[in-house]
Amino acid sequence: MALQALDEQLAQFRSVIKSHGLNGALRYLNARTAFRYTAVYRLDGQILRNIHLYDRLGEAPGSLSEVPLGESFCQFVIRDQGFGTADSSQDDRLLGHPYRGVLNAYFGLPLSRKAGTLYGTFCHFDVKPVQIDDSEIPLLEALVPVLMDHLR
Repeated sequence: MALQALDEQLAQFRSVIKSHGLNGALRYLNARTAFRYTAVYRLDGQILRNIHLYDRLGEAPGSLSEVPLGESFCQFVIRDQGFGTADSSQDDRLLGHPYRGVLNAYFGLPLSRKAGTLYGTFCHFDVKPVQIDDSEIPLLEALVPVLMDHLR
């Protein structure tokens, strides 16, 4: 992705989050993908608590409100500074994981304060296999600080 295009997309994201808040920003990011869900999770000890969730189908299941870190795909985001799988049922890295084949598609990035303190994760996910477009990743990486400016 050309630097100018990335700068323009980041400016568009800043405009969306300023005018529509975090929920509008997640809806905007979700619309750029085929994923059903886009979310922000805050790490609270060994629990990930959903702070904001956009569900393309408008259902937002309560079962997604809290997830033990050790049972989440977010644990790999935190460990590896990012993680993605287009089809967890076919991903050998997830052998034995309780959500392998249940939560099939996932892409996440860590969210940290400027001082390096981990806040949690930003992620797209779906129950169906979905591939994130590689051209989307630089924007997601660049907007993490903007997201952090809107999280408590």
